[in-house]
Amino acid sequence: MFSVSQNCWFIRKVVTWRAVASIAWSVLLLPVTTTLFVFLVRLSLFHPVQWIAVVPSIPCSRVALLAKLLHPRQCVHSLVHCAVGMVVMWCASVIAGVRYRTLSSPCTGSESGSVPETCLNEYHLFFLLAGAFMGYSHSFLGVVQNMNYVSFQIILQYKYMRFKGSLASVVKCGALQSLHSVRNYVALYYFFGHLPRAWILNMLNLQMDSALCSLDSLAGLLDPSLLYHLWISGTFLLLTWYITVLLFRIYVTEPYRFPVQSTFAEDTDQCLPKVLTEKDVLVMKFLALQDLALLARYSPSCRQEVFSLSQPGGHPHNWNAISKECLALLGELTQRLVAHHDTVASNGRAKRPSVSSDARSVSSGNSVMSGAEDLLQTPHPSSIIKTPGSVFKSSMMGLSSPMTVPFTPDLESPFSSPAVRRLAGHQVPPSPWYGSVQSPHVMRRGPKLWSTSTDSQANGSPPPTPAPTPSTLRPEQKSSFLAQWLQNRKEQVKSFLTKRVMIAYLFNKLPEASSQALFADSQAHIWALEGLSHLVAASFSEDKYGVVQTTLPSILSCMLTLQEAVDRHFKLPHASSKPVKTTCSMGDATYKTLRFALRAALKTAIYRITSTFGEHLNAVCISVEHQKRLQQFMEYRE
Repeated sequence: MFSVSQNCWFIRKVVTWRAVASIAWSVLLLPVTTTLFVFLVRLSLFHPVQWIAVVPSIPCSRVALLAKLLHPRQCVHSLVHCAVGMVVMWCASVIAGVRYRTLSSPCTGSESGSVPETCLNEYHLFFLLAGAFMGYSHSFLGVVQNMNYVSFQIILQYKYMRFKGSLASVVKCGALQSLHSVRNYVALYYFFGHLPRAWILNMLNLQMDSALCSLDSLAGLLDPSLLYHLWISGTFLLLTWYITVLLFRIYVTEPYRFPVQSTFAEDTDQCLPKVLTEKDVLVMKFLALQDLALLARYSPSCRQEVFSLSQPGGHPHNWNAISKECLALLGELTQRLVAHHDTVASNGRAKRPSVSSDARSVSSGNSVMSGAEDLLQTPHPSSIIKTPGSVFKSSMMGLSSPMTVPFTPDLESPFSSPAVRRLAGHQVPPSPWYGSVQSPHVMRRGPKLWSTSTDSQANGSPPPTPAPTPSTLRPEQKSSFLAQWLQNRKEQVKSFLTKRVMIAYLFNKLPEASSQALFADSQAHIWALEGLSHLVAASFSEDKYGVVQTTLPSILSCMLTLQEAVDRHFKLPHASSKPVKTTCSMGDATYKTLRFALRAALKTAIYRITSTFGEHLNAVCISVEHQKRLQQFMEYRE
């Protein structure tokens, strides 16, 4: 992990310049959009001479989305957008004309000769509140539509061509969103507009002009000129924000070339093998993975640097660092998919770290203690490449995988699915109720705490020791009983709450949200697959020292294991359903289809390797299951 001083070179030389360039271009385009705005505001069909004289985190439940909207940082973000919207709409009201220019104006119904009274100009207040409403709507939709999400383009384009191609859709989205905001704001003002108006009248000691129609009525709101100016002003406001977001996305996602190796030692932190291990600045890591995919495909000279040996020593440090990071990324995704599959298979129940509630004997307590001692010696799952059988047994490893612990099913529970037991390779004695028809009114027989002598003599096993009472247990066993009791109370409270309609509506998982969250960062895995597969395929003819051949079994095993995990995931509900396309939105929705892109990239990567090496892969030392799966790819049957 880099320190702040090591990361500052990328922020100073790359990200800062790109951010400044995007802001500069948005400022330069502001006069053009302002001129167009003034032109449309002054538009008059009846007096043409006059107007001529005169611019995507994914919440998995509704309560998670609500918590995201109510986060203090999001509240500050919304307040800032409300303030900016009010300032812009104030400028728009001044430009629009006399009727909207000031907040107060002389009352039109005052008698001649008397001191003119000051009345509230509700049109100006209407514009200011509209700006606040549109600012909050923009901030709200930014969370719902993941507008802060920056995606990378599959087909690389020049910045000008990309901006030119997106400008028409940005203008369309701004106009439509402004129209929707005007519709919602008019309805909201009709019902609640008297509240801010009364507060302003009281604070500024103003009066209502009795000669004018109030705007919280149908006669006041159904004013074509008012609605037109409000829509044009809202379009100008949203278009300014949208263009800024578009330019920022274009400049930030521009490809950056990282050197593979450097002659000077002080520049090693800027080289590709070192940057790939970055954990803090994710944009730098993503750009590095993008650069890896591009150089592996299009740059023979860079590939030679990857395959080169260090001098002195003759070690493939570049290849080792790149392949290690890519395999770590793919292994992490595999573990994540396995954990999610175990969660769905066990209906979301976490595995209990204590003794099973079915049998609380001393022997079971000793086995738990000995199992915990074995787990301390178990290596971390991300440090080895698992075969398909061992990967799906990782749920039995307990504390060895922090990611899979909360989602591991209780395989010893009488309510667990037999398919889950077969998946984990854990043989559980069949239940006496297995295969029989049971009525929902029949109570399931609980397991006995100890067996009788007759039962023990019948099966030839020695009679087990009766389960000790809590008073005779050691402190470790007492703590396990306490944890079991707390877990049971937690399950009872959870079962009680899920029966309430409103609570279930808020806490139930959104369709496809869990699957989308699993693959939210899969663009990095796609580039890792492309970079690895292109480098392995190129090594068949370009690797003079054979550095790739040493890690080829690990690469194939990792890809085939991930392939099995992805195939299992797409058999789950909602995993294979395509998301609904949005009509017009500035939120980037490409993350919703990343799981399909990853599945295609994974198959393409394996086919790229098998088509290059052919029958030579039969000599690679991998497991039997992987050999069978690899043979299907070699015969083009996958």
